[in-house]
Amino acid sequence: MKPIRFIMIGGFLGAGKTTTIGRLAAHYVQQGLNVALVTNDQAYDLVDTQTLRAKGFQVGEVPGACFCCKFDDLISTVGTLSEEKTPDIVIAEPVGSCTDLVATVIQPMRELFGDRFEMGPLVVLLKPSHGRKILSASQGKGFSPKAEYIFLKQLEEADSIAINKIDSLTKEVQEELLALVQRRFENVKAFGFSAREGIGMDRLLEAVESEPVKRDRMMDMDYVTYAEGEAELGWLNCQIKASAESRFDLDQLVLRIVDDISQELESSGSEIAHLKVLGQTLNDSAVANRVGSVTESELSLASEIKTQSADLLVNARVASSPELLESIVSQVASGLASELNIDLAVGQMQSFRPGKPEPTHRAS
Repeated sequence: MKPIRFIMIGGFLGAGKTTTIGRLAAHYVQQGLNVALVTNDQAYDLVDTQTLRAKGFQVGEVPGACFCCKFDDLISTVGTLSEEKTPDIVIAEPVGSCTDLVATVIQPMRELFGDRFEMGPLVVLLKPSHGRKILSASQGKGFSPKAEYIFLKQLEEADSIAINKIDSLTKEVQEELLALVQRRFENVKAFGFSAREGIGMDRLLEAVESEPVKRDRMMDMDYVTYAEGEAELGWLNCQIKASAESRFDLDQLVLRIVDDISQELESSGSEIAHLKVLGQTLNDSAVANRVGSVTESELSLASEIKTQSADLLVNARVASSPELLESIVSQVASGLASELNIDLAVGQMQSFRPGKPEPTHRAS
């Protein structure tokens, strides 16, 4: 039996991985290939998973920790996706705070399951808003050096670095980012593209379909710094039930929630890694997100509907305490409910700091 092509698209929180794998999957489906997707997160109830499923893709989810710590779950999830029809390609999206993927996922899969999988390259997306600041070593508001360590290690282990969201950058900023990447990682192929607009997809496809870089050794990794960097990020997933006597604009509601949470986080001095809000009715979905404190909120998926009820899902990844995140989300829900005359009933809420990564396998 022909092995499954396994591709991972890495990158920091808010780099655009979900949009990218959705566009890649659509491309391969149009070619007549059977494609399965696997999402991954430290928590449960992912906006990414729901968004991709709403687009009609076959999606498995590995929650609760990184792929490296849930290696067996990754393999079993792919197996479940293969029960009805073996996929030609599996595209996996690791946690945005995860790194050391070559040593803990790709190489172990090659060694243990080389007959089942043909391992593709590791393409890592560069998030411009934080990448420009970190790579230029500029001072000011942002992540701590330990969180930046994770960001830089993700780029260091990449087979290719894809600078995403170039549609929002001037030509000068694009050239500056490319120069910063090539100066720091001179042996890694780098290019710009836009997953949202489809600009430069030929370059992304070339990178994804290339052969992985042959390595003499695995990347050096300080797991103490890695763990401390992850632990500085607060994680929150929250379910909210929205209902009203009059119909409300779902797109405006999810965008307003993102805006108001972002304003409160900015006032507290907390740096946003990624904030997403999904609103769903029986037939329609809307997604708003924000990927940094200096960026604008955007409606990445429009429903263009008015409704009297919707299920909302909030995913927040912020350099902040989980307790503060809970307080802000509850406060924003209460304030908007009063202002907009919409009942926003906060339901299940999960918040925490990620634990120390303990890989199932690590190649030497």
